[in-house]
Amino acid sequence: MHLLMNKLAQATRDYLAAQIEAGADVVQLFDSWIGCLAPQDFKEFVLPHVQSIIQHLKKYQAPVIYFGTGTAGLLHLMKLSGAEVIGADWRIPLGEAWKKIGQNLAIQGNLDPAVLLAPRPIIRRHVLKILDEAQGRPGHIFNLGHGILPETPRDNARYVVELIHGHNRQ
Repeated sequence: MHLLMNKLAQATRDYLAAQIEAGADVVQLFDSWIGCLAPQDFKEFVLPHVQSIIQHLKKYQAPVIYFGTGTAGLLHLMKLSGAEVIGADWRIPLGEAWKKIGQNLAIQGNLDPAVLLAPRPIIRRHVLKILDEAQGRPGHIFNLGHGILPETPRDNARYVVELIHGHNRQ
């Protein structure tokens, strides 16, 4: 397993480094399946390889976001990755996520992508709840807790951006 992970880590290091060299200001290591792992398996089989990827990228001085889904039980280990930002999906409130990663790291998240399929009053309620949980503290990057769904109405995505921008002006 570690031989395979070493090869994948090398390819990922090279890919993310190339993105930075091409002008990316920040890169994200997106690990959709780590939430399926028990903490001990993550710690043994994944974390050392993620750490090697992120350590290699430090020389480029571009922040790294480390994101996974279903990771509420792994956030305390993900903070050991070396990433400057840890992503949280919608399965954990921001306050709880910050308790697990610590106040010294930034957090990205965590709107449920399915909310964008709802009527605007429901979208508004969910977006404002997240913004209120962030309490305007530095280090919060508002984002979905995973990718946007193909059937998401574009106007609903625009509405979320308008809500965020309007909230930040208050």
